[in-house]
Parts: sequence; structure tokens; C-alpha cells
Amino acid sequence: MNLAGLDWARIGAELDAEGAATTGVLLSLEQCAALTALYDEEGRFRSRVVMARHGYGRGEYQYFANPLPPDVLALRGALYAALAPIANRWNAALGNAVRFPPTHAEFLARCHAAGQLRPTPLLLRYGAGDYNCLHQDLYGEHVFPLQAAFLLSEAQRDFTGGEFVLTEQRPRMQSRVNVVPLRQGEGVIFAVHQRPVQGTRGVYRVNMRHGVSRLREGRRHTLGIILHDAA
Repeated sequence: MNLAGLDWARIGAELDAEGAATTGVLLSLEQCAALTALYDEEGRFRSRVVMARHGYGRGEYQYFANPLPPDVLALRGALYAALAPIANRWNAALGNAVRFPPTHAEFLARCHAAGQLRPTPLLLRYGAGDYNCLHQDLYGEHVFPLQAAFLLSEAQRDFTGGEFVLTEQRPRMQSRVNVVPLRQGEGVIFAVHQRPVQGTRGVYRVNMRHGVSRLREGRRHTLGIILHDAA
């Protein structure tokens, strides 16, 4: 994976305009297969969530335990470093005084000092009929405003349906929906909670949620990269 080679000007512009941007294919077929295979290795994870038990949807996911797999650790650190300037620009636009340090290690130290000690990268698995309700991944006081999800399966071959969906709740307007098609090994970077939008009377904030539509058939695996740790 080579994040340095991505067009970050394009990604930043798309995040500003839509609240989401795709990376192109970053993970090889071998990396996708290796990450998918980890799902059945219980020792790799700190907890497993069956969505139906909590009203989150259908399907399940598992949060990685420390130490994170090398590819996940590298991807998390590189994404943070590239996205921190965008996150700081968004906070400035929203009048939020919080600024994010340049390295992920420094940000995690801030999380850990506030009691957010649990790693949040996760693997998600969906089967036929499964879906993920619209939600936000907020785990404590310190929230990094961007995160990413990487599709580890191949749409139309391994599964049908199961589209990544974003909604944007705009003040005094109806919500807007954005469906993001992904290829195997491709990621989508998106707003965790809120993002700034330039209006005719200045900047305003919109509320974002994300989820996955119902799978019609097959099985879908996803790697989620959340950049703040959990309390």
C-alpha cells in the first residue's frame, strides 16, 4: 500500500464537497485474503459484536486487540498523518479549538490519557440478509473527525447488495444520501460525525451517519479504520 502516492488534493476536495472520498485500490488481493482470514482467529480480537443483539442491524464485527496486525497498524498511522491537516482545517472552519498533532502516536497518547485505551480497528462480516444501521463511531471525549473502511471482498462476485451508504442531515433541509461503490481493496474515507459546509451565509455544520445496505446474497468482509481509541 502506498498512501504517499494518492492524490490528496483530490481527496481533500471531495471530502470538503461530499464528506467522503475513495482511495482507489490500496490493498492487494493477497492482503485482502489475509485480513479476511484473521476473522476466525479469536486471539486477534478483544471483543465480538453480534449486531442484532443490540439493534445495530444484522451481521457481526470484531475489534482487534493490541498488538494490531502489521498492515492494520501501518495503514492506521499513514492515514492519520495524511488526514490530520484536513481534520485541523475542518475544526478551524467549525470554530472548534481542538487541533490534532502530526503523528498518530501523539494523538493516541492524548486518547489514552483520557482513559480511551481500547483499540478500535475492526473487521466486519455480513451474510445474506445482513445490513448495518446508520450510525456514528463515537467512543469517548477525543474523536478524530475522519475514518476509513476498506472492502476486502469483491462486489458482484462474492456478494450482491451491501452498498456503503452515507447520509447527511442538513439544517432545515431534508437529509441527503450518498451511495459509494467500492472495488476489492479500495477504501472510502468519510466524516465520523460532523463536517463543515460553505453556505451563502458562511460555514455551517452537517451531521453525518454511515451504514451498509442489505446484502442480497454472498458474504462481505470489511476492514474499518477508526483513528481514535475507545474508553
